[in-house]
Amino acid sequence: MTQLTQSWKALLVAAALALPTLAFAADPAMSKDGMMVDHKGMTLYTFAKDAGGKSMCNDKCAGNWPPLMAEGSDKAMGKWTTVKRDDGTMQWAYDGKPLYTFVMDKKAGDMTGEGKMDGAWKVAKP
Repeated sequence: MTQLTQSWKALLVAAALALPTLAFAADPAMSKDGMMVDHKGMTLYTFAKDAGGKSMCNDKCAGNWPPLMAEGSDKAMGKWTTVKRDDGTMQWAYDGKPLYTFVMDKKAGDMTGEGKMDGAWKVAKP
């Protein structure tokens, strides 16, 4: 076997071993039927009062509109970023807008939060 062939084989083996790690680094949410959902299929929302990459939904608000949480080690990728919340935890944002679920949504596909608070809550769109 030539040195070049051995190098390519080593590279292919390394790539195959890295694939499970790369799969773990998937987007924090996905698009389904023209809206964004978390990995459980629950609808994600944006809040009109959020500005400058900061969440304005804290305390009781966050109890009703749970943030799409990120780990401290999660890194921005493409339009996905993280924002630091008032309590120091991290939350995912898409295109600069922090994302939330809604406690009244009971099953995947529910969109009961759309338009709440005089339209301040909107279903997130990709």
